[in-house]
Formats: sequence, structure tokens, C-alpha cells
Amino acid sequence: MSEKRVYLFHEGNAQMRSLLGGKGANLAEMTRAGLPVPPGFTITTAACNDYYARGKQLSEGLLDEIREALAELETQTGKKLGDPFNPLLVSVRSGAVYSMPGMMDTILNLGLNDETVEGLAQLTGNPRFAYDCYRRFIQMFGDVVLGIDHYRFERIIENVKESRGVKHDPELSADDWKQVIASFQKLVQEQTGAAFPQDPHEQLRRAVIAVFDSWNNQRAVIYRKLHKIPDDLGTAVNVQMMVFGNMGDDSGTGVAFTRNPSTGEKTLYGEFLINAQGEDVVAGIRTPQPIAQLAEQMPEIYKQFQEISQRLEHHYRDMQDIEFTVERGKLFILQTRAGKRTAHAAVKIAVDMVQEGIIDKQTALLRVDPDQLNQILHRRVDPDAQLEVVAKGLPASPGAASGQVVFDADTAEKWANEGHRVILVRPETTPEDIHGIIAAEGVLTSRGGMTSHAAVVARGMGKPCICGCEELKIDLQQKELHIGDTVIRQGDRLSIDGGTGKVLLGEVPLIDPELSGEFQTLLTWADEVRKLKVRANADNPHDAAKAREFGAEGIGLCRTEHMFMEADRVPIVQEMILAETLEERQAALDKLLPMQREDFVGIFRAMDGLPVTIRLLDPPLHEFLPDVEELLVEITRLRMTPDADKRELLKKENLLRKVRALHEFNPMLGHRGCRLGIIHPEIYAMQVRAIFEAVSLVKKEGVDVQPEIMIPLVGHVNELHEMRKLVEEVAEQVQQETGVSISYTIGTMIEVPRAALTADQIAEEADFFSFGTNDLTQTTFGYSRDDAEGKFLHQYVDQKILPDNPFITLDTEGVGKLVSMGVQLGRQTKPDLKTGICGEHGGEKRSIQFCHDTGLNYVSCSPFRVPLARLAAAQAALSAERS
Repeated sequence: MSEKRVYLFHEGNAQMRSLLGGKGANLAEMTRAGLPVPPGFTITTAACNDYYARGKQLSEGLLDEIREALAELETQTGKKLGDPFNPLLVSVRSGAVYSMPGMMDTILNLGLNDETVEGLAQLTGNPRFAYDCYRRFIQMFGDVVLGIDHYRFERIIENVKESRGVKHDPELSADDWKQVIASFQKLVQEQTGAAFPQDPHEQLRRAVIAVFDSWNNQRAVIYRKLHKIPDDLGTAVNVQMMVFGNMGDDSGTGVAFTRNPSTGEKTLYGEFLINAQGEDVVAGIRTPQPIAQLAEQMPEIYKQFQEISQRLEHHYRDMQDIEFTVERGKLFILQTRAGKRTAHAAVKIAVDMVQEGIIDKQTALLRVDPDQLNQILHRRVDPDAQLEVVAKGLPASPGAASGQVVFDADTAEKWANEGHRVILVRPETTPEDIHGIIAAEGVLTSRGGMTSHAAVVARGMGKPCICGCEELKIDLQQKELHIGDTVIRQGDRLSIDGGTGKVLLGEVPLIDPELSGEFQTLLTWADEVRKLKVRANADNPHDAAKAREFGAEGIGLCRTEHMFMEADRVPIVQEMILAETLEERQAALDKLLPMQREDFVGIFRAMDGLPVTIRLLDPPLHEFLPDVEELLVEITRLRMTPDADKRELLKKENLLRKVRALHEFNPMLGHRGCRLGIIHPEIYAMQVRAIFEAVSLVKKEGVDVQPEIMIPLVGHVNELHEMRKLVEEVAEQVQQETGVSISYTIGTMIEVPRAALTADQIAEEADFFSFGTNDLTQTTFGYSRDDAEGKFLHQYVDQKILPDNPFITLDTEGVGKLVSMGVQLGRQTKPDLKTGICGEHGGEKRSIQFCHDTGLNYVSCSPFRVPLARLAAAQAALSAERS
């Protein structure tokens, strides 16, 4: 018996999500629960994959199943597809396994033709409604199935409204819509060379194909890539009896969340439109009314909807996003799904639901995506700043952003790739704009509400967004924005505050966020279950204090070279590098020592009682020197100037000679890290002295100091042996000079493959390993990160040569194998060897899962990613328990 590919709603359930898609599974579940769901059937994701396997052809077997399901639907409804006297009309919607709002295609009012529209008019006694539905169907079918640009249809409607002297669609009469329909059909004939299809069964077949095809449209592919959704899942198709919100003032349609998706507040949140179809709400063409007003206009419907909303939330144990339609005073639920929410809302909802007894702590921890926590740490507008508020719209997604105004998605992407921060300004966004929303700092629209495309997508990405700002007059042709008498042109600077809906002229100062009580509660729960310690990468006292505020349990990487980068220190560093003799170099080092010592004092005070891992100088020396090209320009200018200072010219020429002498063909693999310390031990000796003198000073203050000295780029045990000896000698000298006893450990950063392969030998000289996975990725792949990301790496990911950018998500099959080997070999020599990672992977959730599974002791990441790492480490522990 062949596999069943079509299920009536009452035949499915919530456990069939992978087969029926999220929407289909929920429709089945609600149907079985007795909720007012219009009947229908679901064509499975397996049918979609079969369609692609057959070279984009529907099998006869599938068509037979669709016909059988349709016949059953006709029996259930008492209506028949194509019946001129009692026509069945259906919606055809996509339904992927994972929610992809707006990314794929939908067709409403399918089943209308020149005959059935007349039957619908007579049946309802409302010709205007019937012809409005027909024009909507031709427009949608023409766009989605026939590939005719949406704006061509809209232009026809605008012309008719202009000729009638009206502004809004509901003001057009049945005769007006008949005129629109005739123009639409003429447009279809011109654009396709064929008449608009009149056979409803053919309409259905082509609509199913169009929805299957939309699985691989550009916006769906981009969305899946952004959200790490596999490409081979396919989409289901849901065919459902139409119910109509556009049948008059006792009808309407809306979208509502069971809790506020921006704040998490426990209150119904959403919008509705009277006398409208569902697409009118999400398309942003008409600005809807808040859901609370439904209580005034349709009190009984509102009460019933409230009860169903709470029932659905308790059934699914999560905040729900519900689509509904009211047809002539009767409520229908068209869809429910877990609602997209901001990070603030996700945290509050998770914690509140634990306190309400709906879910347990473990579920709450798994409910919040660690990547979302970056949103909570987004900056906001400085409340003390002088602001010029020029407009106000709906606060659709919190956070604040400043940037240059752009008016289309392509420009947003182009300018962002060139390094500009941009604000995307549109009348409303559509799924085709997703690449621009990804590129932009924030989004501003003149139309649409809190559940419009721009609002939902921006919230999901954690980007600030303001919608429905009707004061904006946008001229896309001239690339100008008019707000009263103010004109803002493309490239001008603008700021938005997505939390208040305020549009601000120019750039505004932004400040760091404050963490909510719920946020702290969730992280406290995370700390109770996680096994991995979480440290921070911090190079100065300010970053160390911020890391501690976010819950860091020490510093896993303090990069001493960053202490050399300040303007007043660079000349001394250059003096040290360019010294001709050891005496000259030592004189420069003596100037640097008190500067480094003071930095360490501040860091040790900030991390009182916690370990601090300090990496000695790592980069090649040329990074502190002037650029060769810039030097050549200066020398050429001096040579061309008749009265130029000859001594200055000679000094520049001498500097150029030394810079060229230090030039390396491949500095990534050259004279850097421990190689520098071995050839110039005086440099490392100065740094170690600065560390231990700082330890002595703060210990006298009563500070508990736990210094860990890390030797970078070790590839052979003998390198670490030499450097360990140097550290111990200087430590002994400082202890004798100060009379202060110092406890410390010495370890290495594993960042070249040979170190991982010989970790058992290196462990003989190391008290700890820290895996520098940025450089280990470069040396394992043979990629220069800067060149790879700029020239070919994104294409590798796009073409699926690589599953992910290995500098963002740890390559567990290659680099990860070296890390695992390094841990195992190191612990063969020293069973209690402490291990961690300190590259950027330490703040990425999938990499953290690998670190937990591999048995590392800690991860280290930037201060602002510490909360993310704490949550991800807890999820890794819970995942391991459940597997």
C-alpha cells in the first residue's frame, strides 16, 4: 500500500508535525479539540519532496488523493467546488515544519470564476462582497501562480479609485469591482497569452504546485539560511474552506497573540479589521485597530476569543499567535502557532509560565534561544539626550538604532556590505525585502500594524522597528522622505526608537541596557544546571567589570597586545620594536612596564576572587608599525617638497627600511607568539614582571588574585619549556623583591594542529590548555580569516560546500576533532588538566554544546555574550541528560 499523502484535518494530530507541517498539525489538533476551525485537508511535506524528486511533477496518485479529500470536504460543507449555485471556495496555504511567516505563498478565494462569482453574489445577497472576492483571487493567483507583478494589479485598482474619487477599497461598489475584474482579466491575457483559468480543479492543481514551488523562492531560502532550517524538509499545503471577514460590518479578521510579543505582558495583543480578509491585516495596506477595541464592537466574539486563546495557550503550554475570522457574527479560528517574540518577551514569558505552573524550569530554559539574548543587551536611546522627535509610529520591535536612510532592500544590503549603518524606510515591507531587513540596523514603515510583515520579521531578528508611521510621506522615485516640512534624503542620518515608536532626526546617543528581574532569574536557573564554567575575554578593567556584572566566572583571555594599542603607547611600542640594540629595546620596555602593571592592577581588582588568564604578546610586531604604502606616500611628498625637512625625510626613509625588514610573507605563520618570546625574551620578561608586580600590589590590598599565564602559539613542547622557565624566573625575582608569595599557573593556547597532536607531551609543561579556536580554525583549514570571509567563504556556505562559516560555528568534524584529541591526550598526562576555549566560538550555542560534550571545563567569550553562554551551557547540560 502506498504512503498516504493527504490527510483531512480530523485525521491528523500535533505529533504529525514533520509530515503535516506546523500549521497542518495545529489545525488537526484544534479540529480534534472541537474548536471552530473551518474544515479542510493537508497535503504532506512528503508529497512536496516527491514533487521535487519527480522533476517538479505531481503524481497521478497524489492528484487522486486530493480529489478524494476534496469530495469529503464537499460532503462536510454541503458545497461543491465549481458549483455555480453553491460554490465551495478554499484557501491554499503553505505550512512548513518550522514557522516561516510570510516566506511562502498563499492563495485565497480559490474556486471563483465568471459563473461561480454570480452564484456567490446570489447566495449571499451581497454582490459587492462576491466581486471583491473574485478580484482578490485573480490578483493573488495572477501574482503567485502566473508570475504577474503585484503592482500591476494595484495600479488598476488605484486608477479606478481615483476615477471614483475614493481613497479606500471598501468604498468601491460591485460595479466598480466588475470593472477591475475585466481589467485584471485583460492584464492576464496580455501577460500570459492565455485567458484566466476558469476550471476550479485546474486552479487548485496549479495553486498546489505554486505553493510547493514557493519552498525554494528567494525569500524562503534566505529565511531558512538565517534561521538554520534544513532545505530538505519541504512544505505541506493546507486546503481549507474559506470563511469571509469581508461580508460587512458584522464580519472581520485579525491576528492576536495570547501575550504581548514585545514585552511578554500577560494580555491579549493584536489587531483586527472590520469587513476585511486576513491578508489585509498582515499586508499592511490598511492600518488595523487594536484587539482591545473588538471588546467594544463585538463583545460576545471578544469574550469567546479570549476563552479560546487561553485554552490554546494552556494546551500548547506556550504563547500562541492566532489568526481568526468573524463571518456574519460567527468566530472561526484559522491557525495557531507558537508566537514569534522578542528576547525580552521570551524571557518574561518563560519565567512567568513557570510561576503560573504551566511549565517547569527546565522547559523554561529550553524555551529561550540563546542567540536571542543579544537583543536584551542591545543599546537604547540615552534618556538624558536632547532629541528632535519628528514623527511617531507604532513601537513594533524594541531597541534603538541610528543610520543612513535607504529606501530599498538592495541598497540597504549594498551599503551595509560597504560598512555603512543603514535604516530601511519603506511604505511597508514584503517578504521580498528580507535581505534588506537583515542588512539594516532597523526598519521604519509608514503603513502596517504590530503584526505586519516588518514588525514580525524585525522582532524575530531582534532589530528595532517602527510601523504605521502615517506622518511619513515616502517618495520612492525621488528617494525622499517628507515629515511635515522636513525633507530627509537617501543617505541622511535618522534614528528610531522601537520601544517608543519615536522617529528621531540625526544620530542619537545610545546606552547599554539594564537587565530585568526575569532575566536574572532565568540565568540563575541556568547556573543551577550547567556544568561548563563561563569566563570572559577582557583586556581592561572596564570590560572586566562589565563581564563580572554579566556573571562571568573569571577572565579566560586577556590579550596584552590590546594594552599597547592606545595612542600614547604606540610610539613607545614602535620605539621598542625599532630599537637597534638590546639596551635601546630595554629602555622602551622600561617605559611600557608601569603602563602594563597599572592595567593589570585594575583588572585584578575587578576580578577579585576569580581566575584571570593573561596571554603574553601574540601578534607579529609589524602590526604596531606604520603601513608601508602610507610611509611611501609621506616620503614621496617630502621628496617633492623643495624646502622639506631633510632630517624628517631621512627619519622616514630609515623607518621604511626597518618596516620592510620586519615584513613577513605570511605573518599568520611567522614571527609571533612564543616565537617572539624566545627570540626576544626581554619582551615577555617585561610583561611577566608587570603581571607579578601588579599581583603583589593588589594582594597587599587584600584582593584575592588568581593569575594564569598563557603562552601563545606553542607548537612544540620545548617552546613551552623555555617560556615556562622564563616565567618562573621572573616570578621568583618579584617575590624576592616584594616579599609577597604569589600563586600562579602556567599554560598554553592550543592554536596550531601540532600542539593538539602532541598534547600529551605539551601537558608535561602545562597546567592548563586554552584552545584558541580562531587561529586553530585558520591553521587547520589553511584559511586566512580576513581573506576567506572577504573573498570566498560566504560563497562556500551559500553553495553548501561548507555547512557553516567555521569562524562563527566551530567545525566539529575537523577543528573539533583536534580539540577532542588535545583534551584526551592532555588528560592522559595530567588527568586534572583544566581545559577551555577562548575564541569567539565560546559565545556560540552550537559550539558551546560541543564544548560540553567534549568535557571542557569552561568557555570564554566577549562580556556581552556571557549571558548567552550561561544559558547555552545550561541547555547543553539538559540536552545531554535527555539524550
